Amino acid sequence: MKQDHQKHIAIFASGKGSNAQAIIDYFKGNESIKVALIVTNNKTAGVIQIAKENRIPFDIVSPKELKDEEMLDMLDVYEIDLIVLAGFLLLIPAFLIQAYPDKIINIHPALLPKHGGKGMYGKHVHEAVLSNKDAETGITIHYVNEHYDEGAYITQIGCHVEPGDNVEALAAKVQKLEHEHYPQEIEKLLS
Repeated sequence: MKQDHQKHIAIFASGKGSNAQAIIDYFKGNESIKVALIVTNNKTAGVIQIAKENRIPFDIVSPKELKDEEMLDMLDVYEIDLIVLAGFLLLIPAFLIQAYPDKIINIHPALLPKHGGKGMYGKHVHEAVLSNKDAETGITIHYVNEHYDEGAYITQIGCHVEPGDNVEALAAKVQKLEHEHYPQEIEKLLS
């Protein structure tokens, strides 16, 4: 049960959960914003261990369950105010977007519209940046709509691609930006 003034976040993640961990750490002890639920589609995702370690309820959903109206019931039980995608690889169904208008956000590891869309996540994005010889990369935090990476931008933060950067170096730079800026943008949206 949440206090009247408290806002609840649900984090949807499919992988290791480094962004989820950064968000959880950022809001630890915050009286007005709380990570109340973790949702994953991957029963071996590292984010499950993060949820357990932080005593945050979690649910593992199949693509079919994500599209089921019961998903709304679960979000209602946890009184979710904002859904935060943090490396969640499934497309969010239209009914969920309609139930949470401008209340579902995503972070993408590139400066959209470059290197976005289905299949463009993680190292695939960084490989595309390098093969395209982009001078700059970064992050885009955006609202979620019915298409991968096409929702309205909230903010973009860039960093230079240096000669000699490889996929790992770019991933590290971009992840540093994600961990620093995503929690701050979430806080702004909920304040």
